[in-house]
Amino acid sequence: MSSTVTARTAPAATGPGPAAARRRTRVFALPEARWATAALALFLIALPLQLGGAPAWLWGPPYALAYAAGGWEPASAGLRALREKTLDVDLLMIVAAVGAASIGQVMDGALLIVIFATSGALEALATARTADSVRGLLDLAPATATRLPAGGPEETVATGDLAVGDTILIRPGERVGADGRVLGGASEVDQATITGEPLPVPKEPGDEVFAGTLNGTGALRVRVERDASDSVIARIVAMVGEASATKAPTQLFIEKVEQRYSVGIVVATLAVFAVPLGFGADLTDALLRAMTFMIVASPCAVVLATMPPLLSAIATAGRHGVLVKSAVVMERLGQVDAVALDKTGTLTEGTPRVTDIHPFAGTGLTEDGLLSLAAAAEHPSEHPLARAVVGAARERGLAIPDAQNFTSAPGTGVTAVVDGRTVAVGAPARLLDGDGTAVAATVREVEEGGRTAVLVQYGGVPVGVLGIADRLRPDAAATVASLTALTGTKPALLTGDNPRAAALLAREVGITDVRAGLLPQDKVGAVREQEAAGRKVLVVGDGVNDAPALAAAHTGVAMGRAGSDLALETADAVVVRDELATVPAMIALSRAARRLVVQNLVIAGVFISGLVVWDLAGHLPLPLGVLGHEGSTVVVGLNGLRLLRDAAWHRAATAGDGGG
Repeated sequence: MSSTVTARTAPAATGPGPAAARRRTRVFALPEARWATAALALFLIALPLQLGGAPAWLWGPPYALAYAAGGWEPASAGLRALREKTLDVDLLMIVAAVGAASIGQVMDGALLIVIFATSGALEALATARTADSVRGLLDLAPATATRLPAGGPEETVATGDLAVGDTILIRPGERVGADGRVLGGASEVDQATITGEPLPVPKEPGDEVFAGTLNGTGALRVRVERDASDSVIARIVAMVGEASATKAPTQLFIEKVEQRYSVGIVVATLAVFAVPLGFGADLTDALLRAMTFMIVASPCAVVLATMPPLLSAIATAGRHGVLVKSAVVMERLGQVDAVALDKTGTLTEGTPRVTDIHPFAGTGLTEDGLLSLAAAAEHPSEHPLARAVVGAARERGLAIPDAQNFTSAPGTGVTAVVDGRTVAVGAPARLLDGDGTAVAATVREVEEGGRTAVLVQYGGVPVGVLGIADRLRPDAAATVASLTALTGTKPALLTGDNPRAAALLAREVGITDVRAGLLPQDKVGAVREQEAAGRKVLVVGDGVNDAPALAAAHTGVAMGRAGSDLALETADAVVVRDELATVPAMIALSRAARRLVVQNLVIAGVFISGLVVWDLAGHLPLPLGVLGHEGSTVVVGLNGLRLLRDAAWHRAATAGDGGG
């Protein structure tokens, strides 16, 4: 166990730095956001004027400008689709909006335009922010490295100029500049960004190190074994980009039939206009009937049948600490039938804590006395294990004695003088010389329980052993049971941690499919394997190493409190309050929203069918057609808003608990 004051700067280096923050895309840097904002502002100017009885010449121009600002882009996309001999709902929405305006329903058309423009802006922003995070990930790797030429003085070079076979020096507190193997020195390296391991890993000659990981207190000489473009951190960037680009876009339910529906409406409208005209009908009457048909058959009610339940579910989830990034994501959540969970920071809290205190018989020390001694020696250190020991002492309200002559040795531990005697705290294998007594037995017992054993010596004599482990989240086992009930299969555990720790934790929470020691590409492979078997996989994680799997999965959920920037941006949903139990509740809420979508589509279909038959078989007055159309819109809209109530979340949470 080791630490020095140099580690104080480490937290600032654990994520993307200022350069990454400066590259974060601003909302209004996107043209889609600017046009959508303009359309909304113009709509909000025109609406109160119209409702207040102002003359049309006053509110008409703002409405017209709103149509132009919000509609030109989907209209352009629709025309491009036409050139490719396809027809999409975007163009049909523009036609419906213009048609509504042509018969006096200007406000309805403008509202439709604003909704479409806003949706497009949000999608563009999500895409841009994900790209920002992927670029920012490269900031984890330092820009320069210290190269040690054979027979020459050290030199500072750009990490991109390093070649395989070069030797570099990694000083205490620096980030590793390239993937390679240790030639000399000893230290502990925090490689949570790559493997997700909660504690720094001792490194000695022969051990592998990864670019972007953080060196501890020792100096390392490393031989470069991979080019910068082929490093693990670079491959993470590539995997996130590839997975995001190749991930098949899940469309909203109604969009799955948009092509046929759009073509059908256009053809039918033309027929309603042309056929009566061919039999000698009056041009104005034929045009009015055709326009009425387009209005009553337009997909406005169908669109609102889909969106309000999903948006209401998003709002309700947001009030309960879950950020769902889009309606598409909310729909996807209800489709998952397999779950893969990360370990550190997901099933566990991600913070090491003292779990065992074993003072040896005959030392005269109590648990509090042993912990107080260890905390005194560890107090100057900032190693994660040291923070755990000091934190445990403070939680018990113990007085921490002053320590002098603090020293640390990488991979071994710390020593300090407390009350005139030397206290050593560190790795048992380094502090003991083949001791086969009760000391070794206690150490073995702690380690077999999946904890990290820390030996405490006082005056050169072993006086006790502390056990330190990452604490399991209180709701982890219940969440695993709920996910099993909802999906019909037990979640899998995908972790970069060691197999023994992973197996012990899996046993505690009821997971049987355990895959440990995984690098990011291995996690992606595990997800792809399940998807190849026809499963829709939900991945829950929090680290940079989880980001490729989050992107590759059918749906990715990030734990928000300690989640890396890349994981938060790549994931489809974020658990802001770090309450793992909200994951099954999200799935149940999504399924409730999907049921409401089906209900609303049935309601909208009945209204549309009835009005269309009336218009074709009889004579549907235009005002009555508009009233029926708007009435169906109101009905499905109100039905969809039912999920805004808190009771909807409580029912979802209960359904998650019971699997119903």
